Amino acid sequence: TNELTRASACDAAADYGAGAVRPLVLSMGSPDFELGRRCQRALHRIVRHAGRPGAQSEAAAVEGELLPLLSESSLPVQVRRDLVWVLSEIGTARAVEPITALFVDKDLRDDARCVLLRLPCPEAMAALKQAFGTAPEEFKYALADSLRARGDRVEGYPSKKLVPTGQTTVTPLPARK
Repeated sequence: TNELTRASACDAAADYGAGAVRPLVLSMGSPDFELGRRCQRALHRIVRHAGRPGAQSEAAAVEGELLPLLSESSLPVQVRRDLVWVLSEIGTARAVEPITALFVDKDLRDDARCVLLRLPCPEAMAALKQAFGTAPEEFKYALADSLRARGDRVEGYPSKKLVPTGQTTVTPLPARK
């Protein structure tokens, strides 16, 4: 019965909206794997429900709950990574600065970069451009790819996807007799 109650609560998560975001996120890093996963699913339900057409005020409320949690370093990296990605579904211009702040975190900066690509606001492009100017050299290649994906020209940082990683050779098969 307890399991049925938990499953039912997870299914109804969207009904609780923004008020349930913080408790769910804090439980996502639980040592109890099933509880963490259930809370993650519930958070995703809330975000997707809030992101439906015509629910801008709900999306804004959920975004407002998620943004401060991004900077909580006590949360496990995987939980913070999931927060960044759910913001890609409902994030607005006000999410750009907190997401960009994650560029200093080697564990989260690629996720933050990819999420900025998904945000349909000019502030996201401006943040990518600004970050490119100050980023560590090894991160500039990824930022350059993102800028090119948004239509910007970037010189001197070719896509790493196009650079061969190893020498290949082809050995001909012996002739058939």
